[in-house]
Amino acid sequence: MDAPAAQPVTIAINDTQSVSGLLHAPREARAAYVLAHGAGAGMAHPFMAAIAQGLAERNIASLRYQFPYMERGSRRPDAPAVAHAAVRAAVAHAAAAWPTLPLFAGGKSFGGRMTSQAQAASPLPGVRGLVFLGFPLHPAGEPSSQRGEHLAQVRCPMLFLQGTRDELADLPLVRALAEDLGDRATLHLVADADHSFHVPARSGRNDAAVRQEMLDRVAEWISRVPA
Repeated sequence: MDAPAAQPVTIAINDTQSVSGLLHAPREARAAYVLAHGAGAGMAHPFMAAIAQGLAERNIASLRYQFPYMERGSRRPDAPAVAHAAVRAAVAHAAAAWPTLPLFAGGKSFGGRMTSQAQAASPLPGVRGLVFLGFPLHPAGEPSSQRGEHLAQVRCPMLFLQGTRDELADLPLVRALAEDLGDRATLHLVADADHSFHVPARSGRNDAAVRQEMLDRVAEWISRVPA
């Protein structure tokens, strides 16, 4: 299914600061996802574009957006308070753009974690659930659950898509986290995928096949989240 091209938008964070966004709206959208980028690459990264396009083909609208540091061309991620403000502004922009659609939020790695931190601090208005594309539970080589502790304060449903070779999410720790969160958490493991959802040739699959698996799971999960 073809979908309209992404539309550039400007998202106001406050009276003096704004960031760029890309609004991807299929004609028969049934839900919308506010999609934040990872720490090292912005909203136009091929992975982000492929996810947005794949969601559109499944009748799910999306809003990608830049964090302020990425907008400035900096490599140093924003302080949490600044990132959380950007998350809230993007969610508000999406809610205004699609007032009748069920709204979800999250993103890739850093973007997903900043979204969940914002949600834990004070629920994002209208957001029914969070979708994480590789939750960064700890730095590479330093297994810990500390970065996931705030998730206990998130009361809405959460979907975790995690590669089984993700160096930023030790598999036993991820499983334990999902178990601790109970019915709020759904964990989908992507076999052989790393943190970027790349898979080795020996797996018999390619990255495109992995993305299709992920997109199908996101679309199916969104359809089951209650109003």
